[in-house]
Amino acid sequence: MRVYDKEFKEEAIKLSGEVGPTVAAEKLGIPVTTLYTWRSNANRYGNMAIVGSGHKRVDPKTAEIRALEKQLKELEATNDILKRALAFFAMSQKK
Repeated sequence: MRVYDKEFKEEAIKLSGEVGPTVAAEKLGIPVTTLYTWRSNANRYGNMAIVGSGHKRVDPKTAEIRALEKQLKELEATNDILKRALAFFAMSQKK
C-alpha cells in the first residue's frame, strides 16, 4: 500500500477541482477512488484533515457525546440485569 504525504493529497484535491477527479487521478497515477476519498474527507473535515496518517479529526464534543452514549448503553444493560435479578429474587421469596 502506498503512503502519500499531506502536500501530495492537497495538490491532488486542488487538481481534481480544476480538471476533474478522473483526469487528475490519471495524471497523478493514483486510483480515482482514493482521490474521491481524499475529497470527501476534505469536504467533511476541512482541508487540513487529510493528514498522512489517514486518521480523521474528531470534534471533542462529538467524542464526548459518543463516550456518554456508550456509558449510557452500559448503564442501561446493567440496570436491566438488576431488574431481572430483583424479579428472580422476588419470585423466590413468594415460594
